[in-house]
Amino acid sequence: MWKSILTIGLLIIANIFMTIAWYGHLKFGTGKLALPLVILISWGIALVEYCFQVPANRIGFESNGGPFNLWQLKVIQEAITLTVFTLFTLVVFKDQKFTYNHVIGFIFMILAVFFIFRK
Repeated sequence: MWKSILTIGLLIIANIFMTIAWYGHLKFGTGKLALPLVILISWGIALVEYCFQVPANRIGFESNGGPFNLWQLKVIQEAITLTVFTLFTLVVFKDQKFTYNHVIGFIFMILAVFFIFRK
């Protein structure tokens, strides 16, 4: 059980860094910086993301004694990514609307998690 919690916790942390690396530069005043510099900053943030993502996958993968198969790890990762992205967008980019289309899309993602874990 602790490997499940640890895996999901590490994936959440990794996705926070990933979201900042991918989208933070659109908001945090880097518009005046040269694109190559913004890319290097994002790579630095992504390096931190990988420091959580790689251990999460190793700990969580069933071939390494973890509780999840590869399909399950990927779907968990995607569900966490969308959740973190949504929260980030709602908090940081207040001008972006969250609509019923997004809710319906998330329902389908939840269904994907359900079907991937169904035996």
